[in-house]
Amino acid sequence: MEEELCCPACKQFYSNPVLLPCHHSLCLLCAIHLQQPANNHNTTSTLNSVPENAESVTSGSSGDYQESDKLSILSETDSGVICASRPNSFIENNLTVSSTLSVTCPVCHKLVYFDENGVHNLPKYRIMHNIVEKYSELKNLALKCQMCETEPANDATVMCEQCEVRYCTSCRESCHPSRGPLAKHVLSDPKKGLSSSTKGKTGNCPEHVEETLNMFCSVCKICVCALCLLDSRHMSHDVQPATVICKIQKTDLSHNLQQLSERARATTEFIQQLKGLNEEIEHNCDDFENIISGQCQVLIEAIHERRNNLIEFIRQEKEMRKGVLKDQAATCTQRLQHTTALLQFCIEALKETDSSSFLQVGSMLINRVMDTDHSWQKEWSVPQVSPQFELTLDDAPVLTAIKQLNFIQTKPPVAPIIIPEECNAENNSVTVAWQPPNLSHVEGYVLELDDGNGGDFREVYCGNETICTVDGLHFRSLYNARVKAFNSTGEGEYSELIGLQTADVAWFTFDPVLSGPGLQYSENNTRVTGEGWEHRIALGSVGFSRGLHYWEFTIEKYDTDTDPSFGVARIDVTRDKMLGKDDKGWAMYIDNQRSWFQHAGAHEQRVEGGIQIGSTVGVLLDLEQHTLSFYVNEEPQGNIAFRDLYGVFYPAVSINRGVSITVHTSLEPPSDLDETQ
Repeated sequence: MEEELCCPACKQFYSNPVLLPCHHSLCLLCAIHLQQPANNHNTTSTLNSVPENAESVTSGSSGDYQESDKLSILSETDSGVICASRPNSFIENNLTVSSTLSVTCPVCHKLVYFDENGVHNLPKYRIMHNIVEKYSELKNLALKCQMCETEPANDATVMCEQCEVRYCTSCRESCHPSRGPLAKHVLSDPKKGLSSSTKGKTGNCPEHVEETLNMFCSVCKICVCALCLLDSRHMSHDVQPATVICKIQKTDLSHNLQQLSERARATTEFIQQLKGLNEEIEHNCDDFENIISGQCQVLIEAIHERRNNLIEFIRQEKEMRKGVLKDQAATCTQRLQHTTALLQFCIEALKETDSSSFLQVGSMLINRVMDTDHSWQKEWSVPQVSPQFELTLDDAPVLTAIKQLNFIQTKPPVAPIIIPEECNAENNSVTVAWQPPNLSHVEGYVLELDDGNGGDFREVYCGNETICTVDGLHFRSLYNARVKAFNSTGEGEYSELIGLQTADVAWFTFDPVLSGPGLQYSENNTRVTGEGWEHRIALGSVGFSRGLHYWEFTIEKYDTDTDPSFGVARIDVTRDKMLGKDDKGWAMYIDNQRSWFQHAGAHEQRVEGGIQIGSTVGVLLDLEQHTLSFYVNEEPQGNIAFRDLYGVFYPAVSINRGVSITVHTSLEPPSDLDETQ
């Protein structure tokens, strides 16, 4: 409890504590030392000059304090104290009161302004005074002089029972001489005087000194006496017996203390838990150090074993080379002996004086010498092995691995974090971006999407990237995406879901990659022109499997002796035939007079009405009803052409030389749709 009993200014036990408006307290002597002229804070005597930050002193105060503020300015208790926490009352009463002194709270740094009486206007903090005295008596602490200006104060030797002030010897002689009116004061031992002064003492009204403060004004938040109730200041206020209010507040305080006590108990248990964790950390750290030391020792032993193997290889290589050189030297020595013998024999033969005898062997000796010389230069002029070792130890990967040797997480990673601002949906594709989890070892990610209709999730990506675009989804669908990370220990938790809505109406162009050869495309791939005599199929860049879709083609160039074909196809349609010739295409082919519907080589439903330059051909793919219909110049071209269409379909046309068309997408279906169906 000592922390609560020490003055924030002098760090000693409170001596004559006084209470500031901010509910912090100071020793009276400390407050006097902290007191400064008000103009040091650039403050004038009028209310309008109260600093802006001064309002923060009682920023939580309600209007209930207004009446008490009015009284405190005029009462003898406050004696004109101006506190920055009460600006409203000044404004309402248009009062201008002189503020000559001020104090800054050392705890919260709020300013309090006073008249010429200064901090003596502050109320005495009686509970703090009593508790400090009791605590000092309980701990048998020496009571300090309350008049000493030195730090720390001297021990008190006497206490005046009338003044209720403790004095040391020097202060008693200077501040409380035994003469004049003070001669009748009773000086006693400080501890005895304390016990006698606190017994049965109750607070008296500062305005009516003979009256006891036995009532409490709920509006002014102050204790009043019976005579104060007759004053107009409290007549309309809610006034209750002080004992009742005291009991209520003590009950509230006891309840709050019980809750605080529970928190303190829980905190104590938590501290014990933390201490236990410290011991556990010590134990686990020792075990972990032993494990790491053991693993490193295994690596060191492996390096030593490998070193021994390499050194053994070098030694074997040395012995092998020495053996080769030794054998080569022995062979050369033997050959040298044969050669030396031949040389000596030839020299002796050259000494022969009989020509016939020399000619008998001369040719043979010449051949032997030439053969010996030739074989000598070829076989015995170069060592069979080099004395140098053309080898080096490739230790760079091992050194790199040692430098990269580090700890990895021994549990699955936490969930990645989706980045909404980087996620988007365009046409029938969605892009999902996520942030790697913090403080987790990640080896890869798994991205999952549902079916766009609230169904089961399926894996659409697995890899190391943190952004992924998924194409080929359904239009007019809300896809939910989630991602999880994994490492060698397992998979982590899923991230939060993010919903991405694909487009209601499709936008697409011709796709030169998907289409067949022999066609020419515009720069933006919205126009295609035939080049050869044979039909070639051009496919759209988007496939449809769900929803209602409508697009149109404009005839930019057209020769009357050809039949362009319009419709849909599978991705594996035959691209060098007219659309509809195989079972992968559904089409309407049309000339300048009439049209036919064609699928799997069979054509039917001849409809009058053809096309020319500037005409439009519309294709309506309804995958909700699973039908395909056609329009020419925004009018239906016959009834529904095909039914029972299931799967994925790509917009398609087939054209040849003399035809050029432009596709228009993201169009609303025709208004007469219901009539045609």
